[in-house]
Amino acid sequence: MVTTGTQQHTVDTPIAFQVRPRSLSGFFGQSHLLGADSALRKTLEGGTLHSMIFWGPPGTGKTTLATMLAHQHEARFEVRSAVSCGVKEIREVVAAAALAKQQKTTTVLFLDEVHRFNKSQQDAFLPHIENGTIIFVGATTENPAFALNNALLSRARLYVLQPLSVNELIQVLERALKKLEAKALLLPEHLQTLAAAADGDARRALGLLELVLDACANQQNPALDRIIADALGGQVRRFDKGGDEFYDQISALHKAVRGSDPDAALYWLCRMLDGGCDPRYLLRRVVRMASEDIGNADPRALWTALDCSAAYERLGSPEGELAIAQAVVYLACAPKSNAVYTAFKAAQAVVQNTGSLPVPKHLRNAPTQLAKSMGHGSDYRYAHDEEGAFAAGEHYFPDELTSERFYRPVPRGLEIKIGLKLDELRRLGARHNKQRD
Repeated sequence: MVTTGTQQHTVDTPIAFQVRPRSLSGFFGQSHLLGADSALRKTLEGGTLHSMIFWGPPGTGKTTLATMLAHQHEARFEVRSAVSCGVKEIREVVAAAALAKQQKTTTVLFLDEVHRFNKSQQDAFLPHIENGTIIFVGATTENPAFALNNALLSRARLYVLQPLSVNELIQVLERALKKLEAKALLLPEHLQTLAAAADGDARRALGLLELVLDACANQQNPALDRIIADALGGQVRRFDKGGDEFYDQISALHKAVRGSDPDAALYWLCRMLDGGCDPRYLLRRVVRMASEDIGNADPRALWTALDCSAAYERLGSPEGELAIAQAVVYLACAPKSNAVYTAFKAAQAVVQNTGSLPVPKHLRNAPTQLAKSMGHGSDYRYAHDEEGAFAAGEHYFPDELTSERFYRPVPRGLEIKIGLKLDELRRLGARHNKQRD
């Protein structure tokens, strides 16, 4: 059997809860926060308590650190989740904390998923943190700059937690096996597999271990490789749809395409698909990349993106995902230009700053005799009747504006030829205006 000895985990209590460390000697990870002279370590070792926010992915130790704080300082430990409680319950906790304070007892209020509270709900904590009724410890997986009140952030110190490394997760698993008195039929390579599959999440690693131990129970010769493969079935990498992780990964994909690195672009594409991202969202972003970062340096990039979108709609997943990969690779390898994107933003700024300038009369539509009698369309020069189909010197902006120059082709791809063509047309226009003057 894999597990022997007197200490067996119970059916009702998850291993992750049973083996949660009560002191730093059993805690692994977050070395950047727990250095010898760090504020957090000093607090965990008995220094002055202060309110704090733990920000990091799931399974990185937020709840464990809060538990340690309360245990080390022999404080009342109130645990709530913003998912399931409201301000009324928080007020009850604060009232009890005020009574405890009169008895010289500190209360640590740990609020998980604090970002689930709206800004007005978060305000309910402020006076009680300020006067020391509670030591507030909030945990969040969302960026506090967006999810939390500035007033709350100013009263609590922010600690950013990182995913655990594979080696740190192996240490977590080894400690759990020792604490559970589980015999070492799990070889180092088995722990390596479980740790890698946990994707930086200690809770997930312990959950996988629990599945393996349960499957091995009462088996004389368990087939560990098969059992571990079954336990890992359906595991996906960490991916928070709509959260920071989501936008960080799409940002990495976009920047890899912009940076002409098809290999990195494919990596981030596969990460997002593997995490469950909607392929249609990725296709929309790919179409955007084609216009924003390639533009007229290679117009085929936009055609490719649109064709691959159509191919995905016809094939669906998983076959159609290859078309997304084709588009991403093409875009990454294409010549780059943000000239159209820059020109568009510059034109928008001029429109916003100059208001509703009237269309010059020679450019106005003249569908009726009345419009013609008012001079609409008069003196307009029809370009196709001019030499080279170009009306040199014609002015197409409102009269109040000089000829603005928004679009500046880059010396890459097709925009080399576009730039040369525009330069030639500007020379012809300047020559015409000089002769007219």
